[in-house]
Parts: sequence; C-alpha cells; structure tokens
Amino acid sequence: MATPSSQKATVRQESGSTGATRAPSQDPSVGELVGEIGDDLSRLVRSEIELAKAEIKQEATKAGKAAGMLAGSGYAGHLVLLLGSLTAIFGLAHLVDLAWAALIVTAVWALVGAVLFVSGRKRLRAVQVKPERTAQTLKEDASWARNPTN
Repeated sequence: MATPSSQKATVRQESGSTGATRAPSQDPSVGELVGEIGDDLSRLVRSEIELAKAEIKQEATKAGKAAGMLAGSGYAGHLVLLLGSLTAIFGLAHLVDLAWAALIVTAVWALVGAVLFVSGRKRLRAVQVKPERTAQTLKEDASWARNPTN
C-alpha cells in the first residue's frame, strides 16, 4: 500500500528536479492555468522593469552629457561677459578716467541684474506649485468611483 509521502515522492520524480516549469498536461486544471499565468505575468513584469532601467540609464547618460555641455557654455558665456566688460572699461577709459569707466560699466551690469531679478521674481510668483488640472481630474475620478452610475 502506498503512503501519501511516497506518492508525493513519485510526483516529484516525475516532474523532474530541475526547478523548471512543468510541461503542460493534456487537460491542465484551472489552478495550473492560473499558476502559469501568474508566472508568465511576473516574468513579463520583470523583463519590462529591466527594459525600463536600461532605457532610463541610457537617457540619463545622454542628459548628463548635455548638462555638461550646457555648463561649459555657461562658463564660456561668463568669460565673454567678463572680458567684454573689461574691454568696455578700457574703451571708455579713452573718454573718461579709468575709475569712472569701471563705475559706468558696473552700473550698467547692476541695472541689467536688477531688471532680470524683478522679471524673474514676477514670473516665479506666477508659478503654481500645486498641479491644479491633475487635482481636479483626481477629484472627478474619486467622485466617479463613489458613484459610477452618475
């Protein structure tokens, strides 16, 4: 007479010890089908996550290189402004004293900085931190979820 534990051992031997998924039987049960679907779904999700990670890494590398180039251009632009200012100072020095020329160029840059500050502050105050449209659609979705027939 076979005991339940010997029957389990026989089933284990028949299914193989490789840990691979079982070959589909002639008429798989609903539980087996659901299990296979779950395994397939988890493999699909894992592969999609790996693909997303690879794409994000690739795009981050591109963005990093672009940001480095923008930083370099910003530094070059700063040098252009600095050396251009010195050129303006020495050019004005032929008309007025060198100290007055430096003061005039400094005042021009102070005026440019003040205009940019006021304009930037005005635009920054207009920025909405809370995503209004998204909040509205979320409220509508929540309302629909409570009363789907309305």
